[in-house]
Amino acid sequence: MTENSFVVAVHDLINKPGNLRRFDFEIELNEPFGAGAVTLPASSKVQLSGRLESVHEGILVTGLAESEAKTECSRCLDPLSLPVEVDFQELFAYSRYSEDDFEIQDEKIDLEPVVRDAVVLSLPFQPVCNEACQGLCAECGLKLADSPDHVHEAPIDSRWSELTKLQITEED
Repeated sequence: MTENSFVVAVHDLINKPGNLRRFDFEIELNEPFGAGAVTLPASSKVQLSGRLESVHEGILVTGLAESEAKTECSRCLDPLSLPVEVDFQELFAYSRYSEDDFEIQDEKIDLEPVVRDAVVLSLPFQPVCNEACQGLCAECGLKLADSPDHVHEAPIDSRWSELTKLQITEED
């Protein structure tokens, strides 16, 4: 099993309120962040920077996560790379008061759940390549940006469809 690269040692900050340390490092993801249309795929690089500050209750982590999400435009289905830049802040407590609290364990903190939550919640639900994207033709699937004058014949009203069975020949 590989060691989690999101784990940060904080032994120099424990029970020393007012002390702080800055961090700046890059992590390669072992598994993707996100499960919907937009994800940070496995092997994506995530740049983390921020500070660890000792407070009476624990270690306060304030930071910024930057990466690039891979997806496709929800209108035209073209591949799309979206920059991800999200702030996060969390208190890692010396002792857990509720099950939602993050806790310092073995003089270390694990930033992965905090960063994962911040990144996934910042990803767009329906990404678009640009706001003017026209998408695809609902009838034939042609990309409308490639053919802006694209039209189809108007469908025949179903009340008149029986008349198409009549054929006029030259002999009549």
